[in-house]
Amino acid sequence: MTVADPEATLRAAERVVELLARQGLETVVIGAVALAAYKYVRETRDLDLGVDASLGQMRDVARALEREPGFTVALHEPDADDPLGGVIDVEGEFGRIQIVSFGDRFPAAIVDGIREATLVVREGSPLRIIPLPQLVALKAYAGGMKSLADIVEVLARNPDVDRDAILEVCRRYRLEARIEALLSEEL
Repeated sequence: MTVADPEATLRAAERVVELLARQGLETVVIGAVALAAYKYVRETRDLDLGVDASLGQMRDVARALEREPGFTVALHEPDADDPLGGVIDVEGEFGRIQIVSFGDRFPAAIVDGIREATLVVREGSPLRIIPLPQLVALKAYAGGMKSLADIVEVLARNPDVDRDAILEVCRRYRLEARIEALLSEEL
């Protein structure tokens, strides 16, 4: 599924963020939309929102979203080996929005990202973009070839970025072993 109407997706995501705020949860845009904000545009099939939520909160959010007109909702609960704390798919004519919880797994990057986010998708929008250091940390946490390739590409497109600051953030999250080689390369 490719998003046919990005404007409709943004409007739907703004509705989702407002509903999450009513549930006491703050969000930050992660994934391909965040990468695009840092000059690395790649195909995406959804808009990802990061949250620090318990599984109980994710269940409550899913129930609240199910009552919203135009939303089809599916909660994917984590198992013991899942690196995520649950994912909610919200679909409709606008495409798909994923709410990704790092609660009970890797909440620090999301909490810091929410606190430090200043960039928004558009003026007046509640959709805030995760800062680049936390985005790189999330990609390092995810691991895998696609995530590592995303790190390489976003760094290549941002040659003036403070790599030492990114490394420091990754150290704070104990991810330096996953990222040091990529940060030391001349891209």
